Amino acid sequence: MGMWMKSFLLTAGAAVLLAACGGPPGQAQTNPAQQAGAPVETRPPNGKDQKPAFAGQTRAPEMKANVAVDVTDYVTGLQRPWGLAFTPDGGLLITERPGRLRLFKDGKLSEPIAGVPAVDARDQGGLLGLAIDPQFAKNGLVYLAYAEPKGDGTNNAAVARGRLAMEGGAPRLESVTVIYRQTPPMASTKHFGGRLVFGRDGKLYVTGGERSITEGRMQAQNLDATLGKIVRINADGSIPKDNPFVGRAGAKPEIWTLGHRNVLGAAINPTTGELWEVEHGTRGGDELNIVRKGKDYGWPTIAYGIEYAGGPITGGITQKAGMEQPIYYWDPVIAPGGMAFYTSDAAPAWKGSLFVSGLGPKYLSRLTLKGDRVVGEERLLTDVGERLRDVVQGPDGALYLATDSDKGRVIRVAPRK
Repeated sequence: MGMWMKSFLLTAGAAVLLAACGGPPGQAQTNPAQQAGAPVETRPPNGKDQKPAFAGQTRAPEMKANVAVDVTDYVTGLQRPWGLAFTPDGGLLITERPGRLRLFKDGKLSEPIAGVPAVDARDQGGLLGLAIDPQFAKNGLVYLAYAEPKGDGTNNAAVARGRLAMEGGAPRLESVTVIYRQTPPMASTKHFGGRLVFGRDGKLYVTGGERSITEGRMQAQNLDATLGKIVRINADGSIPKDNPFVGRAGAKPEIWTLGHRNVLGAAINPTTGELWEVEHGTRGGDELNIVRKGKDYGWPTIAYGIEYAGGPITGGITQKAGMEQPIYYWDPVIAPGGMAFYTSDAAPAWKGSLFVSGLGPKYLSRLTLKGDRVVGEERLLTDVGERLRDVVQGPDGALYLATDSDKGRVIRVAPRK
């Protein structure tokens, strides 16, 4: 803990920038020190002939603020940390992709917690996102997303829950049960999704992917499979009666939305209570979406950007009636890892910002919002030089970020008091 520290006054000319919007969450920046400038992205888009569906859907103007912060190591000695979740008593639960769950508390990192299910840790698989139960202080329940091996060369995304027991020494998971399995299994090591988010109503959202391979990709539009979907379940894995496809013949009742590629970041908007998500495109077309009941987000029928190998995606169209447009997209990509709305009074100038961590260009994006629209963007932590897998707001108002490497760590970005 605290192995290194950097202090910054983040100004317009700083190498590392950190800014945010003022006012309540979801409102535009009103601080006169933060004026809109030219877009921060200057590279040409991959989808060179594509036009956004509305003004500001991509390449929002840059917005900055002067915020003094301290950047420190908070946890070191991790391998490929993927998900972060604070417990009510100030502990930090951390998943490591090889299949380990750790608890960092009182300056000490636990040994791997017993009881974690076996994972398929090849490539993009492994132990992924996590969430704690809304009633964690009473029931101690922890939820884990992971790639589950099937023994026949296939695998699937899954969610298990168990009680975090602290009695009698080392923490451990007890009464572990699998509450969700994505279907059908695939012989692929990619696109598992893996973020877990509880809504205000206590329902659990599980973000998914379509496994990347063609067979899975084309099922993102099919209601008889949960590939390329965000699902909504009760905390015990049962199906909420108000899900949009309950009772429809041939449709999986756990589906909440469809037409997703690989959703790796998600969070509840603190103003509206709606789920927002970020998902990966191919070469271009990383998306920010508002997740609304029963909606189709288009993949692979419509998309921005181009295929990895070049050329158009599917039909080469970016809009179609009955399919949702992203409220914002990046081309070239940010390769989103995690996302968090900033709500703390610890840094009033950040309040209302949406932070998105980047895996590819290796920066933290701060988006200024006005209602459901992005009106400003800024690149932060550009000198860290590591893939940023997750970002969460801590109980102290600092931002905590997981770096995705074999020498992984959790860094703390704290507004200076």
